[in-house]
Amino acid sequence: MDYDSLYGKSLAINTGELIMIKNFFLWFFIMLFITGSSNYNQEENFNQIVNDEWQRWVKEDPLFASYLGDKSANQDWPDITEKALRKSQKKEREVLQKLKNIDPMVLSETAQLNYRLFLYNYQKYVKSHQFDSHLLTFGQRGGIQLEHETAESLDFSSTQDYEDWLMRLTKLPDLIDDHIDLAQLGIQRGVTAPKILMERVSRQIKLQIHQNPKESPFYNIFSVMPDGIENKKEIQIKAQNIIQDKVIPAYIELDQFFTDTYLPAARETFGIYNLPNGYEWYENLANNHTTTNLTPDEIHQIGLDEVARIKDEMEKIIESLNWQGSFDDFLNFLRSDPQFYYETEEELFQAYLATTKRIDPHTLKLFKTLPRTPYGIKAIPKESAPDTTTAYYMRPSPDGTRAGYFYVNLYRPEVRPKYEIEVLSVHEAVPGHHLQIALAMELENIPNFRKYSGYTAFIEGWGLYSESLGEEMGLYQDPYSKFGALTYDMWRAVRLVVDTGMHYKGWSRQKAIDYFKDNAAKTEQDIINEIDRYLIMPGQALAYKIGQLKILELKEKAQKELGESFSIKDFHSVILEQGSLPLNIVEERFDAYLLASK
Repeated sequence: MDYDSLYGKSLAINTGELIMIKNFFLWFFIMLFITGSSNYNQEENFNQIVNDEWQRWVKEDPLFASYLGDKSANQDWPDITEKALRKSQKKEREVLQKLKNIDPMVLSETAQLNYRLFLYNYQKYVKSHQFDSHLLTFGQRGGIQLEHETAESLDFSSTQDYEDWLMRLTKLPDLIDDHIDLAQLGIQRGVTAPKILMERVSRQIKLQIHQNPKESPFYNIFSVMPDGIENKKEIQIKAQNIIQDKVIPAYIELDQFFTDTYLPAARETFGIYNLPNGYEWYENLANNHTTTNLTPDEIHQIGLDEVARIKDEMEKIIESLNWQGSFDDFLNFLRSDPQFYYETEEELFQAYLATTKRIDPHTLKLFKTLPRTPYGIKAIPKESAPDTTTAYYMRPSPDGTRAGYFYVNLYRPEVRPKYEIEVLSVHEAVPGHHLQIALAMELENIPNFRKYSGYTAFIEGWGLYSESLGEEMGLYQDPYSKFGALTYDMWRAVRLVVDTGMHYKGWSRQKAIDYFKDNAAKTEQDIINEIDRYLIMPGQALAYKIGQLKILELKEKAQKELGESFSIKDFHSVILEQGSLPLNIVEERFDAYLLASK
């Protein structure tokens, strides 16, 4: 073979080209380095933005910091003034602009998801700046008039924890004054809460006014202090003095303002559409809570369709019982017959306790991973119980010092039916909120903003979806329990109708109450509390059913396409493994899982 003809000649006549090739590769690797460095810098820049914002959130909310275990500002309250709010909003707009300057395509796969969520959040925050939600500072479900309940979520394991709380209490009058200032601004701008709800708040304020400081709800945490706390007696005396000299006078001032100024100015109307920019405000809330672009009219129709579907299921159970009366008669029977109710608070509490213990072992059949963090059951504090919902969940502390808690309403056990205990326990404890939230908090390698926050449609959608797992866990064995489960599903369907009805379609409060009573077996006490909840929290209640329907839709799709290879454990892992997400991203991740499983 003539190597010269093959190589030598070529080398001889292309030396210049070789230099050019060398230069090309040199340029290529330089550019690759520069591009890689630039990409790395963009990801570092994004991570820095996320970290800086997290630190800002913690700094601006000392209560949240305390909850996280950061006690550096354990003696302070958040600054709720409008000036502080506007400063925070300005920062959010600046952050949003910084995010838009980042190219998400150069980020790693994990960072891309973080970026999508962070961008989504800040777009949502900035869009909401046009609405004066901060001026609606009072609500019957919690707030400054029930501030003692804040202690429920804080750590009191050391003497310093009690000393810090005492210092916070000395500053409580300033926080109350800030609430009054915001309420005054609300009156000036025509942004006030419905009077009928504020009458409830007025009663709650008066519960804080006592002659004897030991009778104050703020003294509750000092009445029984754990072992290891030094100088208990001194701390208790100090607490009594602060409550007597600082706390109670501040609530007397608040009561006077509320009685003389705010209540007379509170609006007689109900829906948020009555406030400035009210229709747009509600549309924004509906989109934010559901993480969808559904309009209030579309959500209203979904609700009507779901009410009709669930009512058909209910009527099948009524027929199986050979009931001779009407649907309304059956609902009244469930609301009034003593067989469905306990006589005492203790009996009701023990029933919840026994039910959760019976449920817990069945979760192993449905989930690959269970949370390490335990949960417990507590009674809702007596001061707020008359005005709040049937139950709620409080997430555990991040440092593991406090378990998650399923709070149950024991107020008037004669209106708390037995047939709702199973379905409510499934929703609030396991496999509902505790399982989902605790797992999310135990996730590794995700930023804090994802661990400790979330999206209502996902969180509450999961809670409602969990109710459908009851039968797989051996629950709902008798027709009344099955009807109870349907009642809770109906409850969330009714929400779509009455929430949009009151806040967007001109419904009166009474019309909403009547519609609820006509379609669900909830007791009148619960129905009124629920309707009033929707009035003070517009749009939030829409998230439950919208989120549930999406998860059920994905489950049905997986069962249909995967057939015998469908695994309920795998499905649940896909839904939960990244924590709380907007529904569109949940669906994207599910579709990828489905494609990979075929």
